Amino acid sequence: MPSLSASAEPARHRRRTLTAVTAVTLLTLVAAGCSDSGSDSGSGGRTERSSQNEQDGQNTTDQTAPPSDLTSQKLDWKPCPAPSAAEGGGTAPSPLPGGTKWECASMAAPLDYAKPKGDTIDLALIRARTSDPDKRIGSLVFNFGGPGGSGVTGLPSFGKDYEKLRTRYDLVSFDPRGVGRSDPVECRNDKQLDAYYARDMTPDDSAEQKAYIDGLKWYASGCERDSGKELPHVGTVNAARDMDLMRQVLGDDKFNYFGISYGTELGGVYAHLFPKTVGHAVFDAVVDPSATTEQGSLGQAEGFQLALTNFAKDCVSRGDACQLPGSTPQEIEDFVVALLDRLDKKPITGLGGRKLTETQATNGIAQALYSKEFWPLLEQGLDEADGGNGALLLVLSDAMNGRNEKGQYSNIQAANAAVNCVDSKERFTLAQTKAKLPEFREASPVFGDFLGWSLLGCSEWPVPGQQERPDVSAPGSAPILVIGNTGDPATPFEGAQAMAKALGKGVGVELTFEGQGHGAYNSGNRCVQDAVNGYLLDNKVPKAGTVCRS
Repeated sequence: MPSLSASAEPARHRRRTLTAVTAVTLLTLVAAGCSDSGSDSGSGGRTERSSQNEQDGQNTTDQTAPPSDLTSQKLDWKPCPAPSAAEGGGTAPSPLPGGTKWECASMAAPLDYAKPKGDTIDLALIRARTSDPDKRIGSLVFNFGGPGGSGVTGLPSFGKDYEKLRTRYDLVSFDPRGVGRSDPVECRNDKQLDAYYARDMTPDDSAEQKAYIDGLKWYASGCERDSGKELPHVGTVNAARDMDLMRQVLGDDKFNYFGISYGTELGGVYAHLFPKTVGHAVFDAVVDPSATTEQGSLGQAEGFQLALTNFAKDCVSRGDACQLPGSTPQEIEDFVVALLDRLDKKPITGLGGRKLTETQATNGIAQALYSKEFWPLLEQGLDEADGGNGALLLVLSDAMNGRNEKGQYSNIQAANAAVNCVDSKERFTLAQTKAKLPEFREASPVFGDFLGWSLLGCSEWPVPGQQERPDVSAPGSAPILVIGNTGDPATPFEGAQAMAKALGKGVGVELTFEGQGHGAYNSGNRCVQDAVNGYLLDNKVPKAGTVCRS
């Protein structure tokens, strides 16, 4: 994430006003810096989820390879247009340092891999060619997470961070099926989504519980109405198959890959399906492939609570410069709980005529915990909300939900719901969910209710899921570098250990980063970047168990 600091002025409770111009700038920066989604849109409300499946009700051994007219297709690379509304809108990507321009193309893939000669779906791709063609290894394909994040907009946002890697690779990314310009899943219009994302997602009584479930039904019915044909086919196994088709179309013998967050799970599924074609692969901010939906959500509750505690410790350590009430981390956490309770009863002024609700405030807090660089924004947002101004937390929540300054939503949340719910066969009842709430509340006084109730997210989805967990075992694969961050709120550190083990002996090579935030490579830590660059550029596999410290 890019850095944007709050004022360094030490007044403990100085109120600041977020102007419309500031809000637009902040929304653009935060949205560019965070590619994952954590709001509940009918998908379990998790930023990364830990349940995937083999798509279309088929075992992967029954799938048929794409026909030759698809594997031999020629891509028509052209200058990239401005992002579509489903990708989040904005302007066409600027050239990289040195003047290299981004190119975009469309690749046809089978809608249903069980019927490879049937209907096709067009997938949007983006690339920046290598800066040194004579030393080119091949393409390096990125997935920045979600599920539901647009790679076509994500890669240019981070492009300069990967200039070292561009010395030997074409940098490539894509909008996975159902995302952005790749036949996007659509569910409801912008005005309807404003109301949907503001609704109470932590119901307190039977009436609120009914309203919550009715909202899930209403949202899911819109998805079925507008995108019903593609809903069974947008899951992770099909996306992994798309990546192997992409490898062939790009002319690469081996698939080189950099997956972040959900992208690590997508990469793990690819390695399972196509172990012999794995070249180099980096998994950063790793999803636990062994966790059930409940375990994944509970892990996130603990992870975000830990990040909030670390934020509170940092604030307290600055003495009077900390704007929040409390002389201990616990007192600051209690302040946050009390603020959310007040918002549950009475929303406050937000931005553009909208109110800040408890749900949106929780989303905004979570969004700011993705990176330590955004802790000043969180401090400012909480301070201002305490005084009745919810604009900053609302902008952070909007970034989480994919809402731009014009009030237009990308389809990140719709795609997130579609992928999550077709991947996982787990469907929780109201009684089951209520029974699990005490454990979630114990794990996190701030995020527990929110993530506990999110277990109902797929309960009304119109398409059945397939299995509880993905298979990422990849015997015969080349070594895969698996990076875990001990302070990661969205994909807790334990996920990296589980992924390395599940990939198999000699395949998963674990590297630990003792830092804060979601992910490691883009933290700027020299130790992490040297290890990754050495592996990708010079085939130097780090020693398993290597530890990098911030």
